[in-house]
Amino acid sequence: MKVNMYFYKLGMFHKCLVYEPETLNERSAVAVICIHSDGDYSDFPAGMALAEHGYRVLCGRVSRPEAALDDKLADIKAAVEAAKKLRGVEKVILLGHSGGATLMSLYQSVAEKGVGIYRGEKMITPIKDVGELPPADGILLIDSNWGNGVMTAVSVDPAVTDEESGLNLDSAYDVFNPANGFDPKGAHYGEEFKRKYLRAQAERVNRIIDRCLERLHALENHEGKYIDDEPFTVPGAAVMAPNNKLFPQDISLLCRTEDRYPLIHPDGSITEEVIHSLRRPRGDRSPTPLYGLGAARVSVRHYITGCAVRIDPEKYDIDATHISGVDWDTSFCCTPGNVRHIDCPTLIMGMTAGYEFLAAELIYRNSPAKDKEIAFVEGATHMLTPGRDVEAFPGQFGDTVKTLFDYVDGWIARRYL
Repeated sequence: MKVNMYFYKLGMFHKCLVYEPETLNERSAVAVICIHSDGDYSDFPAGMALAEHGYRVLCGRVSRPEAALDDKLADIKAAVEAAKKLRGVEKVILLGHSGGATLMSLYQSVAEKGVGIYRGEKMITPIKDVGELPPADGILLIDSNWGNGVMTAVSVDPAVTDEESGLNLDSAYDVFNPANGFDPKGAHYGEEFKRKYLRAQAERVNRIIDRCLERLHALENHEGKYIDDEPFTVPGAAVMAPNNKLFPQDISLLCRTEDRYPLIHPDGSITEEVIHSLRRPRGDRSPTPLYGLGAARVSVRHYITGCAVRIDPEKYDIDATHISGVDWDTSFCCTPGNVRHIDCPTLIMGMTAGYEFLAAELIYRNSPAKDKEIAFVEGATHMLTPGRDVEAFPGQFGDTVKTLFDYVDGWIARRYL
């Protein structure tokens, strides 16, 4: 099916890229919005793949990636309203991938339940008044991470002893030290090291939040470095795959689901089984001493709303099937916490060659939606393409993008057509 692409205004200075079939059909009455919390998703595979099935797809980015997370809800509102103005569109579905799931789950939860759900006494910072948000008719959470807050937490290096430098490090917490269990072919961290490491990581996470709150209060009292916001740099806390600690190096961690779920194979067949990660170990040296690759370089308002969640040092643990000890009630930047407030039809999917696939099980368990579904795509990476590095033979996993969106198409069609 031929696909047309054109830019569509979301505001005076903001636009998205619309994908739609050259000849509209019954599926074109459904519009899908695909926007990440930070990155530009104009050319994300969902646009072309779903348009080839007949859907309208609005892909793009938020107007200000550096802004506070709750400020970005206005961009999703603009996209929902724009989608509803497309000729013939009757239903709108949100698609959140990776950190985009954090933003989309926040939007839909507030649209359904209001800002009050994120103003409890345990919140690190309450959500601002964002006005009325038109809810979507459904939500797709495609290989969501554990939320931007948790991904920041697992990236925080507890070896850092000076918050002004990435060079002063305590080797007792070096995950790349063979004495601590590291092996480039696959680390295996002993329980004693893991306990010590995770406790120190949780304690530093909470200290960073407290430091950020101090700067936020200074800003609100007109004592900040600028009127609106100010830079906030955290050594050893950049949220990129090589920066995540423990589980990317030790693939015995977060390696399988606890329960059995549908696994979609390359030929389209589906089996129900415990889902195992196919990923290889990644990362062979600490990026913490690097400013460009190792440090979180954001602003105070961005960090406190989009990167911060409280971790209980006494309960914090990462094992084969769980991340535990996260206090979901302290933040609105984590999909597993946000989804607890979403009732619309929900599809949750994980990619088995990715490093964040297991978040799907927790999100599914936390979802109260009466109409919810979960499935995993065999051999797909986090970016949805086949995991070439884990193939037993070339082409083993086929076209994982097609496999994924054929399934998504069936889910949408059964509910909205």
